[in-house]
Amino acid sequence: MKINFFKFHGTGNDFIIINDDNYKINENTKFLKKLCNRRTGIGSDGLILIKKYKDSKYNFYMKYYNSNGIESTMCGNGGRCAVYFSNMLGITNSNKVIFKTIDGVHKGLIHKKNNNIISINIISINNKNIKIFPKYVFLFTGSPHHIVFLNKEEHINIYKEGKRIRSSYKYGTNVNFVKIYKNYLYVRTYERGIENETLSCGTGVVASVIASVETKKISKKNNIEVITLGGKLLVSFEKRNNIYENIYLTGPVKFVFKGLFFY
Repeated sequence: MKINFFKFHGTGNDFIIINDDNYKINENTKFLKKLCNRRTGIGSDGLILIKKYKDSKYNFYMKYYNSNGIESTMCGNGGRCAVYFSNMLGITNSNKVIFKTIDGVHKGLIHKKNNNIISINIISINNKNIKIFPKYVFLFTGSPHHIVFLNKEEHINIYKEGKRIRSSYKYGTNVNFVKIYKNYLYVRTYERGIENETLSCGTGVVASVIASVETKKISKKNNIEVITLGGKLLVSFEKRNNIYENIYLTGPVKFVFKGLFFY
């Protein structure tokens, strides 16, 4: 059997995307892990299956797997790539998309002036659910994130320290290391399920911004630019009655290649 797949990346965070309505993929962990393997498979940080949803008011359902072949929680950059993919293949024919994932409903926007710039919204966050500790902040933005703030001159081993912190949580967590400059953030991320540093993490970028605002470490209150190893992302939001809502993650998406995987 052969599978038609597509490869995308959002600021260096790369994904295999498959229109699962065509195949009904065997969602076996070993097989999905093989697809994501960079030496013996296609290679990616994660895999996304696009499925039709029973309720027609949603354009599609996005099912996300980390490269370890295990279904995971929400992926921000993956969601942005899925929106681009759905429009490219004609699954959707509007610049506005609504889709479901494991954590609920999301809206996507394809910017008309530059159609590879994609925005998606992230779940609302009540600040009472943001856990602030002396050395870190923990919050959930569709995925769990442990935020460590570094000074501008501080250098650490992201892989070693990220792995240590990730394993200290019973169910694991993503770990974001954040340096704050005057009007922007610099973020590096160790991702669970990939068990390594990635070039970018969308929900991690959002978590880093919200944590920085909530702890008053950055003066700018909205449209905050974040630099990752893979490029720039923008986070916007509204805060009402201690709830962060209308949170949007915006940045570029790149279609890399398509191909056939034989198995």
